[in-house]
Amino acid sequence: MDGLLQFAKGPLFAATFTFMIVGLLRHIYLESTQLYRSVMRLADRRISIGGNLRQLAVWLLPVKRLYRLRPFLSLTSFIFHVGLLAVPVFLISHIDLWRGVLGFAWPGIPMAAADVLTLITIVAGIVLFCVRVFDTGARALSSPMDYALIAVLIVPFVSGFMACHPAVNPLPYNAMMLTHVLSANLIFVLVPTTKLAHCVLFVFDRFSSDVFWRMPVGAGERVAHELHGEEARV
Repeated sequence: MDGLLQFAKGPLFAATFTFMIVGLLRHIYLESTQLYRSVMRLADRRISIGGNLRQLAVWLLPVKRLYRLRPFLSLTSFIFHVGLLAVPVFLISHIDLWRGVLGFAWPGIPMAAADVLTLITIVAGIVLFCVRVFDTGARALSSPMDYALIAVLIVPFVSGFMACHPAVNPLPYNAMMLTHVLSANLIFVLVPTTKLAHCVLFVFDRFSSDVFWRMPVGAGERVAHELHGEEARV
């Protein structure tokens, strides 16, 4: 068990993390190429960088949007996303793993704060899962993968909390820690291969909406021709 745990925390962690980074870079390259080609086909290439950056900031920190529609669900989703990022990145024990892969480290958060944030993230994840199960609208839009991804994202938080708190841990420490590390490694693989890739793609969503709704040169004539024949005029 010790050898398997060390392998999961060492070579396997480095391999899956590298896979995630390479996969996300591939997404960034493909989206950038598509966006560039789309811009080059436009008659009007004046893209408001500042406006798009402000729109991106609004989506990153949706303070005004949280309370417009379904505020409880929106706030829960926002908290869940914050926890998904903050705990893995700023927990001190995690930073040691990052140092082994990246070669450098950064300040972490106190263990007590990490515990509170972990529990909040778990509760938020369970709420979002239940909403998909019991809310008619959310259930209609949910696929089996949506349920699976939420469950997989919660597992490292539950197993990590139990591993660090023997009083609530029903399994030996190494077994629970192995569950924690393997589930985290699985997430690294899933990030670039599922809709979790939106962690980087949402940036392009904000910019592409300002590009893809514009007609390229000659598009109006081609659309009119397809709809009304050669005699159409735009």
